[in-house]
Amino acid sequence: MKVSVGAATDIGQVREGNEDSFLVVAPLYAVADGMGGHRGGEVASSLALETVQGMFERKEGSLADQVVEANRAVFDRSQNDRSVSGMGTTLTAALVDGSRVHLVHVGDSRAYLLRGGELAQLTEDHTLVHRMVMEGEISQEEAETHPHRSILTRALGVDQSVQVDEGDVEAAAGDRLLLCTDGLTGMVPEEQIREILLESADPQEAVEKLVKVANRAGGIDNITAVILDFSEDGSGPGETKRSAIPQQPTMERPVPPPASPKRPDITVVGAPIPEASTARGPSTPSPAARPAAGTRPEAPRRSSPSVGRKVGIWAGVTLAIVALAMVGLRLYLDTQWFVGVSNGRVAIFRGVPTEVGGFELHSVVVETSIPADEAQALALYRDLPDGITADDRTGAETIVESIRDDVARFEQPTS
Repeated sequence: MKVSVGAATDIGQVREGNEDSFLVVAPLYAVADGMGGHRGGEVASSLALETVQGMFERKEGSLADQVVEANRAVFDRSQNDRSVSGMGTTLTAALVDGSRVHLVHVGDSRAYLLRGGELAQLTEDHTLVHRMVMEGEISQEEAETHPHRSILTRALGVDQSVQVDEGDVEAAAGDRLLLCTDGLTGMVPEEQIREILLESADPQEAVEKLVKVANRAGGIDNITAVILDFSEDGSGPGETKRSAIPQQPTMERPVPPPASPKRPDITVVGAPIPEASTARGPSTPSPAARPAAGTRPEAPRRSSPSVGRKVGIWAGVTLAIVALAMVGLRLYLDTQWFVGVSNGRVAIFRGVPTEVGGFELHSVVVETSIPADEAQALALYRDLPDGITADDRTGAETIVESIRDDVARFEQPTS
């Protein structure tokens, strides 16, 4: 079975760094989404994949064994290096052996199979809201807007041991396998992902289009995708290609996503990135434009009063638009709430957990007495530094009370 591969990763529109990593070392392919702050997330995802790759190349253990060892490596580093304390990562990997594909999975990154025009999710999200859906506490529609939808119940590096999901898929010619982080699935509905996978025959073009669409929908997280195309006779694009997309802030302009009642939780934040323009210094008249020696320069022409009035009117309109935009942004931020970290403690914030142009788009409303490191020691709250969003202040207070209860419940007794 011939496998053609495309891979891409991108920082997105909001994050300051790329905490995602991917691995393309045929016949092993993987994606990982780090968490625990900018540096911690980068270290966790890259360390996990480096561990898996090293053991794979040395032919040590099964793929599941390699993921278990990656968990141990991330956990030990987190315990011994205070600068990355509390870090963790998701990991979804595929090992191709002929027509058999062995999948291993931890976290909320995903594996999809496109076959016969239909897209099927092969992995199960290890999230709090998915567990609540499975237990019948909430519906799938409620899960999409639930304030705890970003909380993981399982990740690498959180505990000394980890449970790894694994299974096999028998690939057929024409199949397309997608591995991706939630920076893609959180911004692009599955139906649109299916359409892109069907429209783009080349796997590299397909992954780069997926990244572009996620960015145009807002790009609130890092975005990573790896596509494997299976063919019987070796036809297809052929050699594996790396992403041409740079791992730095993309210049893709965010636009509102297509109207979709299924994604009410998607909100475009941040200012549009201006188009690139050519910088020019003060213009210098050419020799031909300078007046000849001894001649009197022609008096400059005065603009007509009507032109001046038009300029003044347009300047006023521009200022009014800017003022209205600022008012609109302020009103929007006042309705957004999340729980994060302030001065080493769990806190309630108003606004969104990001900054634009060096200006933070949030402010602390309540700083609790709960130590943030104790909350982050629990798997449910590893993403606390990145912010756990809530629908309103009441929802934020509910999250804080849950954190308080969980910290008290899991607190180790002292001797």
